[in-house]
Amino acid sequence: MAKRTEDAGARPVNRQDYPEDRFDRIARSGRVGAHRVTARPRYTWQYLIAALLGFAILTTLGVLAVHAIGDAGKLPIRGEGLTSSSGQTQPDAEINPDATIAVLNGTTTEHLAAAVDKIVTEEAWGKILFSGSASAADVQISAVFYSDPADEGAAAGLAAKLGGLSTYTTTDYDQYGAQLVVLIGADYQGPGLTEAAQIAAETDPGTDGSISMGGAGGGATAEPEIDPATGWEIDPATGFPIDPATGLPVDPATGLAADPAAPAS
Repeated sequence: MAKRTEDAGARPVNRQDYPEDRFDRIARSGRVGAHRVTARPRYTWQYLIAALLGFAILTTLGVLAVHAIGDAGKLPIRGEGLTSSSGQTQPDAEINPDATIAVLNGTTTEHLAAAVDKIVTEEAWGKILFSGSASAADVQISAVFYSDPADEGAAAGLAAKLGGLSTYTTTDYDQYGAQLVVLIGADYQGPGLTEAAQIAAETDPGTDGSISMGGAGGGATAEPEIDPATGWEIDPATGFPIDPATGLPVDPATGLAADPAAPAS
């Protein structure tokens, strides 16, 4: 039997020889085989729990946001610098007769700012720089505002005189140039209500001197009488129609302006 004459170091002969290719020249290493990542099973209940937790968190945040927005609307403050003095160590409440004051009527009650203005001046609770209507007529909460911490005692003193109002620190009313700003809301029960009714009875003919602190739910004002011939309003004092051009009652018999103080003949 014939023998092969290849060198002893030659590779052994397999059942079938193949020509050498690029895979025969790969460097040897200790690595054997390859490891693949085994996919972990996914369970539906895990996604359900995660969804419920996310819904609960979002719902809680939404409720807190709604409460925050509702609380912010209780006072007509435009800025962020509102700080309540309640619950803090407060200085002794005192009346400062030299403190400058602005009075803002945030209700539909006419002459209320003027009445409070008159009382503050007569009682020497401060010096009025401005009194008039607020930017809104539907304010619900009455308060005294100040921007300088040094005026905290004067604000507390004035708030006590006006029926025990709350006090707040803010810079939103600095345009009035006053140390203290009194904002009158629908809850106001301090001095000036009776005086406002008296002013209304004196300056507005036909009113009964009643006070309404509300908005749309307040007392109704009597409709003026209209002269059918001219379409003008009738002056309650003289009974003559009022000329809208002059604002004076005109005697229909003479066509001349009548004395508003003189009774109708």
